[in-house]
Amino acid sequence: MLKKLQSNAIFPHHVQHQPETPILDVSSLSVVYDSIVALDNITFRLEAGQRMAVIGPNGAGKTTLFKVIAGVLPYSSGQVRIGGHTPGGHICIAYLPQRSQVDWRFPVNVTDVVMMGRIGKLGLAHWPGRKDWRFIQQCLAEVGLEDLAGRQISELSGGQQQRMFIARALAQEAELLLMDEPFTGLDVTSQEDILRILDGLRQRGVTVLASTHDLRLASEKFEQVMLLNRRIIGFGCPADVFTSQHLMDAFGGHLRLVQSGGETLAIGDAYCEEDR
Repeated sequence: MLKKLQSNAIFPHHVQHQPETPILDVSSLSVVYDSIVALDNITFRLEAGQRMAVIGPNGAGKTTLFKVIAGVLPYSSGQVRIGGHTPGGHICIAYLPQRSQVDWRFPVNVTDVVMMGRIGKLGLAHWPGRKDWRFIQQCLAEVGLEDLAGRQISELSGGQQQRMFIARALAQEAELLLMDEPFTGLDVTSQEDILRILDGLRQRGVTVLASTHDLRLASEKFEQVMLLNRRIIGFGCPADVFTSQHLMDAFGGHLRLVQSGGETLAIGDAYCEEDR
């Protein structure tokens, strides 16, 4: 049976983290919908400031994992702890969805979206004051969007849209960022812009989980990776996880391994942004 979410899952709240506990601790997590296993016995933990890439084919459960951690999806068995507490409405968690899941025609501008993060921090009963508006401007400046504060969100490039979501997380003062396919469709310059911002967040102890299909980016820019296909195929440093056997176990017929110049190159099918 799926475990019910806490009643306050929709409305973020302030939870005092238990001392000496990891920011994220997942143990024996399984998610089953209509007899279909979406996640099977997932166990891992992350400490403050760590950055991990989650890699796997479409339908591997990456988005499901992120949404369970964020507290917006129930799970069947196991345990998820955020700073020692169950998921559901934590103000410390910021979930950045795939861009394909966002209605970019919605009539809001960049400042409106970033302020949504601040409202979550303040609570629905409090109206943002002058200090909050100044803080929003600081968040926009930190991601390089201060000149686009009044721009309608549909007018932004893909990289600018991702930076806007990061600014919203900054406004929320999030400690755990769950980024679902943040690099998909972005050019190298836009990817590097986002990675530089994440480098700065690491210095503040912010933990980042980012799903991606880009094995090279994951290997070069993340100290830890998880290879996922409903179960964990490999977890740890990229050199230990990205072995030929692990990659074939994760991607199966969707991946070909080619030897070139002493390196093993992974060549996969084209991926869309949808996942489960």
